[in-house]
Amino acid sequence: MPQIRVFLLDDHEVVRQGLLRLLESTADITVVGEAATAQEALVRIPRSEADVALLDVRLPDGSGIEVCRELASLAPTVRCLMLTSYEDDEALLAAITAGASGYVLKEIRGSQLLDSIRLVAAGKSLLDTATTQRVLARVRETHQRDARLDLLTTQESVVLDLIGEGLSNREIAERMFLAEKTVKNYISSLLAKIEVRGRTQAALFITEQNRLHPE
Repeated sequence: MPQIRVFLLDDHEVVRQGLLRLLESTADITVVGEAATAQEALVRIPRSEADVALLDVRLPDGSGIEVCRELASLAPTVRCLMLTSYEDDEALLAAITAGASGYVLKEIRGSQLLDSIRLVAAGKSLLDTATTQRVLARVRETHQRDARLDLLTTQESVVLDLIGEGLSNREIAERMFLAEKTVKNYISSLLAKIEVRGRTQAALFITEQNRLHPE
């Protein structure tokens, strides 16, 4: 029987060992590596020749979503399945833009998780079409306002909205499951594109856009 090679990334050892036992109990799935941090994963996954990387979203040094994004260049044949404790539109949007093949909650049954891994390994997507379209539609609505907003990437648009909500760089990083340095880079880029100076002007800009074009 062809083996599906899986890499596990979760910072909780008990959870990781539980997943390991579940996966190793099957005849068609083999665990080829594991890690507890994003940094470890980015070193080990490309060497593991894994078919699927099961990635915890929240990690002590970043997020599984960032790992997924980096793997697009480091190990493009690895398909990423995101594992998280709760459902969140921002996390789903980040997973979509990072190129994840699936997004499942940790409360999923063991048999369902195994089936999800098999589907992802077969090249199929587990991202629910209706949910995906809802999230992307929200982003497109933002782009239909000021012409300068058309210059922003999806991630920059989300960052700008969160600036408008008054979130700090650290809070934005936590909300979007990004490194704080990545958020700073997004902010520098979007400030140039919408032609404003500093966070305060950016917040005023998006607040005014939202007032003129309420959802």
